[in-house]
Amino acid sequence: MNEKGNRSANASVSQMGISDAANVYWNLTPEDLAERSIQMGEAIVTDTGAISIDTGKFTGRSPKDRFIVEDDITRDSVWWGDINIKIQPDKFDRLYEKIIEYLNGRDIYVRDSYVCANPNYRLNVRSVTELPWQSLFTYNMFLRPEESELENFTPDWTLIAASGFKANPLVDGTRQENFAIINFTKKVILIGGTGYTGEIKKGIFSVLNYILPHDKNVLAMHCSANIGKNDDTAVFFGLSGTGKTTLSADPDRRLIGDDEHGWAKGTVFNFEGGCYAKCIDLTEEKEPQIFSAIKEGALLENIGFFEGTKTVNYADVSRTENTRVSYPIYHIDNIVDPSIGSTPKNIFFLTCDAFGVLPPISKLTTAQTMYHFISGYTSKVAGTEEGVTEPQTTFSACFGAPFLPLHPTKYAEMLGDKIRQNNVCVWLVNTGWSGGSYGVGKRINLKYTRAMITAALNRELDNVEFEEDRVFGMNRPTSCPGVPSEILSPRGMWSDKAGFDAKANELAQSFVNNFTKFEDYANQETMLAAPTYARMSV
Repeated sequence: MNEKGNRSANASVSQMGISDAANVYWNLTPEDLAERSIQMGEAIVTDTGAISIDTGKFTGRSPKDRFIVEDDITRDSVWWGDINIKIQPDKFDRLYEKIIEYLNGRDIYVRDSYVCANPNYRLNVRSVTELPWQSLFTYNMFLRPEESELENFTPDWTLIAASGFKANPLVDGTRQENFAIINFTKKVILIGGTGYTGEIKKGIFSVLNYILPHDKNVLAMHCSANIGKNDDTAVFFGLSGTGKTTLSADPDRRLIGDDEHGWAKGTVFNFEGGCYAKCIDLTEEKEPQIFSAIKEGALLENIGFFEGTKTVNYADVSRTENTRVSYPIYHIDNIVDPSIGSTPKNIFFLTCDAFGVLPPISKLTTAQTMYHFISGYTSKVAGTEEGVTEPQTTFSACFGAPFLPLHPTKYAEMLGDKIRQNNVCVWLVNTGWSGGSYGVGKRINLKYTRAMITAALNRELDNVEFEEDRVFGMNRPTSCPGVPSEILSPRGMWSDKAGFDAKANELAQSFVNNFTKFEDYANQETMLAAPTYARMSV
């Protein structure tokens, strides 16, 4: 489609209320979007050809400013509370009118794309953005229709992102000037007051987390996925900073996707068409696939440069520790095309344990799987959200509570049923600290984590000896190919054994305290999978 779009396309924007935009640019190429970003002074070209932008005030998501419109569709089905905050339809309507008024008279960038690689669940998305690099982000992250599909493209959902528009909290019903609002009745997502692109992808993810389980009986998952030479799919759950993107980008396995997937009968499929990777301390040696994907077409966010050059300094966290890059999935060589895999044989729960007490790898029973899935423990990594400056202990149900419109037990029950039906192996992997807590111990070496996951995938742990962890109850291997045996014992890595015991019990008690809000929904088997020390102390 040409630069300003054809008549019918512009008419469809007019139907949204945008009848007086300066120019409407439809489905521009990545090259054109990058060039416009540079011309506007919004982007810098790096020495790899990727462009770098600054997202402004917000360099991470703002979960307290995410709202869902309460209406007849959502009133009795959404899990309301601190995660899903209510906003009334009239407030949404007024904000919609204000944003449309704001966009009229400005250049806007429209992108037609879709999500869900499995055609049975495809959802067409029209994105309207204020800035060209926002449109480049949607090109990278969502799936790209064929040229012939664009002529008669009909959106199922519309996303409007106006980073320069600021709400009036006293009038508009928001907490502050920025917001992200989902309206399931009108099928519209409004984002304003923030340039952080993660709000765009997570808005669509939240929509799918409602529609697929609620309407389609498909489990929506915050996970990465890849597949081996023997058609063995593996799924990696975990919050940002735990290693989903890094560990799924395995040169010996083909990537299905790095963050968001659906699990339908007999298949796992990617929601997205790209990757959104953390860049902090990125090196070619540690993460060659991600490193090489940062080339023309990629979009870097909030990074720094070596002085006097256009070479990115990935160790520079002066702007934020949540430096990011988005790129289309085809920037990685060994991908599955289309991004669809078989039923998983292995599932990995990734946690970044800042206490330094969880084993680096352990095998979970079905009951333990449900307990840890509902708990969703990790240490929130610095920079992932606004205001987080160092790791913080957090429990995020299903490893993705901020994106769950339904109650966590809905997703947990679906996962449990699928694990039982398909005899899936589930592993808990600690990518956090060993030999001491954060500030004392060290982060577990990535090469050892890779070796442990490879051993599990290759069934090299099937016949090794396991020991039960006396605090958390899961079984951990006593040996693993390519990994020093002493690393496998978290208590053995601490010089201060009494300190370890105290920290382990502290974390165990935190698990039990957190789980109290789920006790009315969890079965007895799952409840008995609670940590041993904490259970004995209550």
